[in-house]
Amino acid sequence: MTKRTYLSLLLCGAALAPVSPAMAQQKPANGDVEIIVTAQNRKENVQNVPIAISVISGSALQAKGVTDFTSVQRVSPALNITSDTNNTRVTVRGVGTLSNNEAQDQSIAINIDGEYINRPTLLNTAIFDIDRVEVLRGPQGTLYGRNSTGGAVNFVTRKPGVTNSVSGGITYGNFNAVHAEAGVDLVLGDVAAVRVAGFYRSHDGYNYHPNTPFSPTSALAVSQSNRSDNDNTGGGRVSLRLKPASGLVIDASAEHVEQTVIPAAQMWADMTGTAYNPGTSTSACLNGWTAFAARTGGISCLPYNIDVLVGKDRSTYNSPVIGVGRTHLIATALRGRAAYDMGFATLTYTGGYRDSKVTGGNTLSPAFYFTNFGGLVKTQSHELRLNGTTGGVQWQGGLFYFNEKQNTNGGLYTPFVGATGSYVNYFRHPTLTKSYSAFGQVEVPLSDKLTAVGGARYTQDERDGAFQNYAFAFGSGPIELTTQPSSTTMLKYSGGKFTWAAGLNYKPNGATLIYGKVSTGYKAGGFDGAGTQFRPETNTAYEGGAKLKLGDHILNFAGFYYDYKDLQNDVLLNPTVGGQTFNAGKAKIYGLEVDTTLRLSPDDTINGSLNLLHATYTDFIASVSPYNIGTGPSAPLTMNLAGRRLPQTPNFVLTLGYDHVFHLGSAGTLTASAFTRVKGDYYLDFYNYASSHQDMRTQSDLSVTYKPESKHFNIQAFVRNVENYRSLAYAGNTVVPGIANIYNFQFAPPRTYGVRLGVEF
Repeated sequence: MTKRTYLSLLLCGAALAPVSPAMAQQKPANGDVEIIVTAQNRKENVQNVPIAISVISGSALQAKGVTDFTSVQRVSPALNITSDTNNTRVTVRGVGTLSNNEAQDQSIAINIDGEYINRPTLLNTAIFDIDRVEVLRGPQGTLYGRNSTGGAVNFVTRKPGVTNSVSGGITYGNFNAVHAEAGVDLVLGDVAAVRVAGFYRSHDGYNYHPNTPFSPTSALAVSQSNRSDNDNTGGGRVSLRLKPASGLVIDASAEHVEQTVIPAAQMWADMTGTAYNPGTSTSACLNGWTAFAARTGGISCLPYNIDVLVGKDRSTYNSPVIGVGRTHLIATALRGRAAYDMGFATLTYTGGYRDSKVTGGNTLSPAFYFTNFGGLVKTQSHELRLNGTTGGVQWQGGLFYFNEKQNTNGGLYTPFVGATGSYVNYFRHPTLTKSYSAFGQVEVPLSDKLTAVGGARYTQDERDGAFQNYAFAFGSGPIELTTQPSSTTMLKYSGGKFTWAAGLNYKPNGATLIYGKVSTGYKAGGFDGAGTQFRPETNTAYEGGAKLKLGDHILNFAGFYYDYKDLQNDVLLNPTVGGQTFNAGKAKIYGLEVDTTLRLSPDDTINGSLNLLHATYTDFIASVSPYNIGTGPSAPLTMNLAGRRLPQTPNFVLTLGYDHVFHLGSAGTLTASAFTRVKGDYYLDFYNYASSHQDMRTQSDLSVTYKPESKHFNIQAFVRNVENYRSLAYAGNTVVPGIANIYNFQFAPPRTYGVRLGVEF
């Protein structure tokens, strides 16, 4: 679909009727705003939920300029989200999955209206028309259909309202950024309502590449743009709410999204070049390389102390020799939820289907092109839940089924080997994943102030794969290979795990909650691109916290300790083999989180948070590909990474925000907002190489929003990332034995600014 088509649909939708958003906030009689969430599968004030949780309303997402999943971390300091070309990586409290592996799950469960999203290529496409986002920290297996070791992020979309209404907005900013959204609610009598919503977003590339674009043959579908990291995404959703009988509520939605992007071309450095190579001595390593192992007739070196990024411009740099790539994604989803209140209990079914396809390709340094002839993913998830209250005991239980079919079809191609170019490798990885589970939780009052909580879960996971490897294909051209592969490896994984949770909640008064709990998390094992099996990972989490309402102010604390075993860590040691997954024996993770909201006056609000985090490996034997001097190519070696920090784990994150409302009499109000986040240093790889290190930085946002007295529209001027600093989002050292030794980098967006017009009737 074209930009004109998307904008036409949005304008047509906006003209249909007046959107009364289903907000995550309600206003009690005393005037205080309470935040209502469904984190425990029932509606309750977030201050009464014994979970470390961040909740962001749809209006707050709009005000902070959150238009995709990556930018959610601006308003949730516990989240650390980065992108590797078109893959989105999510980490919470040091726990995350940095992998594209077809046979690996995410450590953080991502759900949209109960539909589980498992692929990193899908996370940054379908986040629009959101009522609220709930970010839960720690294992959540006894509450949710899909188990998670590190937490859950729940996106709750806006549902049809109770009156005919319309809302929308359009934003324009630098980099020719356009973001338009619109939604319409239509009430169809007493039993039905429909919501139609759509969006379109685009911006020019954040990265400029001065080297001359490669002139490819017509068969090589690279872009001729000298910019990368652009976006062109649009989609729509139709939602239906039915109340056909007393106590019965049915929600259904159909969603379609298309995305065409030029993925961020990674900055790269040739580690064999003059500036960075370790020299020619067979007994010592130079230029910041560290001697790792002596070999017969030579030495192996690792790039521990080389900081390739020193002095580099993170917005202007050479792309790979053959230019920049282009990918196209199409995703269609169907979701449904039916809840029947039977009086003594509520029976709820939640289901989702998703079909997605990615085509195109990415260019990789120094002169490779990774083709994709249809990265197909088909998923379905189903949950049946019964919850209620019996004799003061709140209880819930459910069954969950997840099915994912996918296939990787493409390879690493170079146009400079053979007359028509050759594939260094070519893979087909058809994979089928199935997961079955039963779970439940009870809350038993021990007194009017003390409640005991207990939960249990059993999960059974099955995976099957037929990994086909064409190996080197000389003179193939950049086409889909359909001949018989060089080899086919049949792979299978089967495993199950019992997990549990236990805790105590103490509520001495209506404004105080003190809780403590122990919970266990589990993520299934599988097999990597090399066909090697890896074990499941487990987490035993100890957590305690307090939630306090002090007049108009809120102050929350949470402390935690994770005993993490068999962490699944991923690295691309050799592109001819594919990504490999290694289990770390053990990791130690602990920290403290504090967040507060201070309402100094009806017009002045301060929000702040402090997250302290320690996350290190205590036992991790990993493979590494060194630079060999005098020995020639050889198999990777192993090393113990005990004491190294986990990737994407800043040692602290400090946030501070201030909002002030200026009253302009009959002209309306003007709200000035300032927000800053100070993020401590972190690494982007588990080796903790100097070139993968991001030092401590700040990122600040400013905005001014005008609302007239009628409040039917608002105008906002904003600037995000005032410092214009592009923090490191990806770093990796890749070795193709005997061919290349490359360091690749990718960066977060630069400063953006613009204006937004919003309307609501």
